[in-house]
This record gives sequence, structure tokens and C-alpha cells, in this order.
Amino acid sequence: MLNFLIIFVLYLLSYNNIVFYHKNNLITFISKNKKIMNDYKIGENIYKTIKKLYPINRSLTGDGNRKSLGILSNIAKKLKILEFKSGKKVYDWTIPPEWNVNDAYVKCNDKKIIDFKKNNLHLVSYSEPINKEISFKELNEHLYSIKNKPNCIPYITSYYKKRWGFCLNHNDRKKLDKSKIYKVYIDSNFKKKGSLSLGEILIKGRSKKEIILSTNICHPSLVNNELCAPVILAYMAKHFSKIDNFFSLRILFLPETIGAISYINKNLKILQKNFRAGFHITCFGDKGNFSMISTKYKNSYSDKVAKKIITSKPNYKIYKFQNCGSDERQYNYPGINLPVVTLTRTKFGNFKEYHNSSDNLKITNPRTLKESYNFLVKLIDLINSEKNMNFNTQNNNKLKMIKSDRFKYNNIRVFSLTKCEPFLSKRNLYRTLSTNVWTNNEFLMFNILYYGDGNTIANIAYILSAKSQKVFSIAKLLEKNRLVKLSY
Repeated sequence: MLNFLIIFVLYLLSYNNIVFYHKNNLITFISKNKKIMNDYKIGENIYKTIKKLYPINRSLTGDGNRKSLGILSNIAKKLKILEFKSGKKVYDWTIPPEWNVNDAYVKCNDKKIIDFKKNNLHLVSYSEPINKEISFKELNEHLYSIKNKPNCIPYITSYYKKRWGFCLNHNDRKKLDKSKIYKVYIDSNFKKKGSLSLGEILIKGRSKKEIILSTNICHPSLVNNELCAPVILAYMAKHFSKIDNFFSLRILFLPETIGAISYINKNLKILQKNFRAGFHITCFGDKGNFSMISTKYKNSYSDKVAKKIITSKPNYKIYKFQNCGSDERQYNYPGINLPVVTLTRTKFGNFKEYHNSSDNLKITNPRTLKESYNFLVKLIDLINSEKNMNFNTQNNNKLKMIKSDRFKYNNIRVFSLTKCEPFLSKRNLYRTLSTNVWTNNEFLMFNILYYGDGNTIANIAYILSAKSQKVFSIAKLLEKNRLVKLSY
């Protein structure tokens, strides 16, 4: 009993960094508990920062992104904000005008029934300005809700086609009076001479070879997708900037798709030359089990080291690359060939709160955030400890040729012609309004592009569990649009 009391007193003293020297085992006890408390503090600090960032309206571009990056730079002092001018051509894409919004609402009888200032998810991202009175019938054409999640506000974007729209929960939508006149007001603006903001941190190690960590910073008030990952990475940068690392660490905060493409367009040679391993971090704050999306051929060092860490966790999940959907698409694209693995808790699209207002501060907590933080720290530590290990800098196509049901498909090879994913919307090959799920044709189209590094039609069909004839017909459509070359 006496020993227990002594230990308990020393534990309390350790809160105030008071060291009481007794026996070695007691000193060890105090040291361990200091580490536990510090770890918990990390979780608390991450959560507090997420709360601070949560109300800010973020999109592909705009002041909300800069403000968010500014807050993160107070944690990670080495964070630099890079600006890419609107109108700049980046491979097949053009950086859009900068979008900012001051206010947006819908009124009925002088009462606001939809209010952007109460929840920024109420406004379709990149909505154009409007100020007029309209009928319910006209208003209804610009409203978005989720029938099977009637209490949730959906997250909807229209980045590359001018339109306006509001989002609301389905229960409130059903209550709208069809006989009324509604006042719609959106005070937004598009700056053609604006810019797209990115965040970059480079922590130099003893080697010029780099570990790349990337995440997205373009979502409005969504916590798991996407605030947890950027904040965790900012605190990781703070940690690793204070210690001696063998490999350099490049941490990127990017608007999804266009941000990654813009950064790769400017830095491809450096990224390829110095690449050691790479990981895209997303949806990293929920309480689900850890998951990973493999690279295209699952044979890179990034795959190997990620598996070492993730298989130490209970009920982990490993997804094939064809289940991709975030910026791993750009890094693994033919001609880019950066074997980047995506790490998540519950994979995007697989949790009920995905892209709706229930992805709020209740989805995470300090303990879960600490666990996610420690997972990534352990990953980087492992890579640094394996500095002498041989590894693949390229995720090479090592697939064996698959025999098809039709001979001709064994001899038709696909070569993608763009660097990074092409802009399909401008060719009317992809929707302009966001949704959460690819159609089957879209799934095949994107994956034909991703695996268009000399694979045959038969091989791609085998990888995608699709019919060769269907893959061939979509490949012909892509060829017609000069996005792939078919070699016979």
C-alpha cells in the first residue's frame, strides 16, 4: 500500500515536471507517464486546431484556403504558401478563377430559411452571384438534399460549370411552401486574376531522398474529410522539424485534383529524382480501422512499408488501386509514376457522414486523433530506420499478359497521352456537378487511363473484372478524344 501511495504521489508531481529521484523503476514510471500525457496533449491540440478551422469556408481557391493555411503555418513554422495564378495552363487543365463568397441565403416572408453564414455547406461551392425573387418551382431546380439522410445537408460542388445552388436537409426541403415567392441572394465573385493557394513544407534530412506526405485542403466544414489529416500533418511537421531525420520530408496541402496537378506540373523532375516513398493522407480522424489504397501494381516500397504498419493494426483493410478516388490518381498516373499509397481510417465514401453535414466535430476526438498521429509518426520512423534497404523508385508494370476470350484484345495496347488525369468535363465525358459515386462507365474510363502505360485491353479488363469488348469500346472513345493511343 505504501509503495502504491509513493508511486501515485510521484505521478501527480510529474504533471508539473517535478522529478523526484528514488529508484530506477520509479523514474521509469514517471518518464512513461510523462510520455502518455504528452501524447494525449497532442490529441487535444489537434482537436482544438480542427475546431478553429471548422467554420472556415474552403474550396478549390479563395481566402478561406489562405486563412486555413495561415493557421497551420502557426503550428508548422516551415509551411510556405504557394500561389498559382488563375488561367495558368497545367497539363490538360486550366487553373480556375479564384472564388470567394461574402453571403448567401434564401428568404421567405423576410425570414432566412437557408443561410450560408449558419453553415457553409448550404451553398453549392463555386456558385455564381444572384439576387432576385423566384417561384418555388424555379428555386426547387437549384436545391439539393439527400432523401435517405433526411437530416443531413449534402456537400455539392460545381467547380467547372457556372451555376448556382443551395443545399439543405431533406426534411426542411419538404416543408417549403410551393405557393410562396422566394428571395435568393448569393454575394460571390470570381477573380480572373486570382490564384490557387497550396501549402508546402520541406524538412531537410541527411539525405536528399524524400518522403512525400500529401493531403487536401479544399473542403468547407467537413471534419474527417478534410480537416483531420491536414492538422495531423502540421503537428507532424512540428515534431520532425525538431529531430535528426535521415530522409527529407515533403508535406503538401493541396486542393484536390487541380492542386495536385498544379504542384506536379511545376515540381515533377524534383519529385521523381528524390522520391523515396509517398503517402496521400485523407479521412484520418474517424474512429474506424486503418485502411490503405495500394499503388497500381502493389510492388513499390511505399506499398511494402505501409503494409508493415497497417497489418499491425486490428481489422485493417487494403483496397486495390482501381478503388481510388483522391490524389493518389495523379501521383500514380502514367508518365508521373510516383508510387504513392493512400492511407485512411474509414475509406472515403464508405462512412455514412461522408460529404454531408454529419461529418462534424462529433466524428472524432483527441484520443482517436492521437492514435492517427502516432500511426504516421511510426511510419516515418520505420522508413528512416530502413535507410539502407533497396526499393523501387517506380511502380513498374510487372503484370503477366492475360489471355482474353478474344484474341485481338491480347494485342491491343493502351498508352495514355496526358500527364496526370485529363480534364474530362470539357470534353463532356464527365459530369460537372459533384456526386459521391462513379458510374460503371466512368469507373472503366478513369481506370483505362490509369493503366494506360502499355497494358493490353485484355490485361486492363482482367484487372477491372470487366469484359474486354466493353473496355475496348471505352478505350476507342478515349482515343477519339486524343486521350489515349491504341497500339495494334
